[in-house]
Amino acid sequence: MRLLVAGATGAFGRKHMAALDNIDGVEVTSIIGGSEAPTKAMAEERNISHWSLDLAEGLARDNVDAAILVTPTQQHAAQAIQVLEAGKHCFVEIPMADNIEDSRRLADVANASGKKAMVGHVRRFNPPHQWVHNRVKSGDLSVQQMQIRTMFFRRTNTNALGEKRSWVDHLLWHHSAHSIDLFMYQTQEPISDVYAVAGPVHPELGIYMDMGIVMRTPSGKVCNLSLSFNNEGPLGTHFRYICDKGTYTAYYDDMKTGTGEIVDVSGIDVSTNGIELMQREFLSAIAEDREPNGSVQQILATHEVMEKIQQMVEKQISG
Repeated sequence: MRLLVAGATGAFGRKHMAALDNIDGVEVTSIIGGSEAPTKAMAEERNISHWSLDLAEGLARDNVDAAILVTPTQQHAAQAIQVLEAGKHCFVEIPMADNIEDSRRLADVANASGKKAMVGHVRRFNPPHQWVHNRVKSGDLSVQQMQIRTMFFRRTNTNALGEKRSWVDHLLWHHSAHSIDLFMYQTQEPISDVYAVAGPVHPELGIYMDMGIVMRTPSGKVCNLSLSFNNEGPLGTHFRYICDKGTYTAYYDDMKTGTGEIVDVSGIDVSTNGIELMQREFLSAIAEDREPNGSVQQILATHEVMEKIQQMVEKQISG
């Protein structure tokens, strides 16, 4: 499989490039960047035959079968549509769009394209969440409640490596998307009721810095989601699964029971690297001509819920 990677030199793009190194039968034939120096340097370092600052130039090449987009959030929908309309398969990092109109348009293009279109919802692939999902599907577990805390400290516009960003991250249209999708994925139900509140908008970044979201499925399963960019404690997302048969906590690739006993999830898949597992799923879906787990079409339901939340908090703010 011959791949184009756009955004390869960014913090998350570098993680994608490193993960691709672990997958046989894959060649990155083009990288697309936002600035010349780092893009050219990566291409030379990795002996990649083509680099550019123009996505269209890369997509026009005969040696590109599919594209992986790890670019700024605000570019995701337009670039994913560009990839699909160029006749290439597309993996786009989360979120696939930052508004509902672009989300629906991308889903329509994906449906019409005949190509595979997948969104980077890594929680579906992280071993602890796979462990829970496998047991839900087998009937061994039923999730009654999920408690999720997503905590970061981002009062300035910097990425996970502390580098200055050219775009602004978003609690609702990025970070809540992970958990809203995961709640539906683990309960195997849609969200029938949602309520949300948001704190003040940051005067410079223009985004909500704190949010609280409560969700419910038709059968009564509940999710409590708290998100903050003001947190000066442990960073990342903590999960608590309260099930009919036990309670489990997850933090990145670590999993424990509610009483603190370690749950071994090291053998749940061929790797413990969620990014690598997403890429393997994307490439397998192409090879097997099937819908990928986390397709654009599947993820649209998550964006419909986020649109409801957006309308709710805007109404609160406007009075």
